[in-house]
Amino acid sequence: MTFHDERRLLIKVAHMYYEEGATQSKIADAVGVSRSLISKYLAKAREAGIVEIIIHDEMNQQYGSLERKIERKYGLREVVCVETLSQETTKSRIGAAAAGFLLKVMKDGQVIGFSSGTTLHEMAKSLTSIQHYPSVTFVPLVGGVGNEDVDIHANYIIARCTEALKSKCEFLHVPVMLDTKEAKDVLIRQPSIKKVIELGESSNIAVVGIGGVPQHSTMVKSYMTSGEEDILQAKDVAGDICYNFIDHQGEVYPHPWNDRVMGISPQKLKEIPLVIGVAGGEEKVEAIRAALEGGLIHVLITDERTGDALLK
Repeated sequence: MTFHDERRLLIKVAHMYYEEGATQSKIADAVGVSRSLISKYLAKAREAGIVEIIIHDEMNQQYGSLERKIERKYGLREVVCVETLSQETTKSRIGAAAAGFLLKVMKDGQVIGFSSGTTLHEMAKSLTSIQHYPSVTFVPLVGGVGNEDVDIHANYIIARCTEALKSKCEFLHVPVMLDTKEAKDVLIRQPSIKKVIELGESSNIAVVGIGGVPQHSTMVKSYMTSGEEDILQAKDVAGDICYNFIDHQGEVYPHPWNDRVMGISPQKLKEIPLVIGVAGGEEKVEAIRAALEGGLIHVLITDERTGDALLK
């Protein structure tokens, strides 16, 4: 077969397959060759430049560029950005994107730790899969008991994840904050509590929210004790991760508050192989930036507007 004859044949096969929608078997019958040869012709048509496949996905392409810039700036393994809409819709979309990412990276037999918060609640709501993970164990990284805002507690979130994926879980039946450091020290020595805390610290994957500056946090005001009011005016505090206050470099901010937190410390969080940060919103930009600067997370799931702000 001459070059021109072969090219005409490749063009004919490409037209039939890509424009007319004919199956490879039908094309093989029409041309008088085997189906396997049609597959080779189609591959050759692409190699020769006769066929070009263009994916029109302007939105993801736009976000793809943004994601790569953030990855390069902060040395992250991966960034996923979603469209910025209303606050609640954006939070829901961030949660859904985080759920999809977790399903992509999780493996059988792993321990997966969760902190708490509204965005992780949205993530748990979106976590669905036809595949079951009976050997995966979900564990809370922070405490959380009581009757207020139960659906954003870590225990509730991991219960939803466990139900969705038919997995296992361990609960941490302690408050997120103790009244004193001494009370915390006594509690963490209890065998049943110590076991869950150590399991969380040994997680293969951690999924964490990121809190904004304390003066805008109702959580901080509700747990703050007498004499800790100075934290509301502390300009060196960027936000919190797993309820631990961090400065703008992502280091633990020295304050008695952190001594009362029932949960994983930033130092222990850094030892987890994969930490996924899930957060967005203008009020959290500096806290997210601090977590990135401090190397506290490896993957960021956020929204476009927050992503743009992180590049400034």
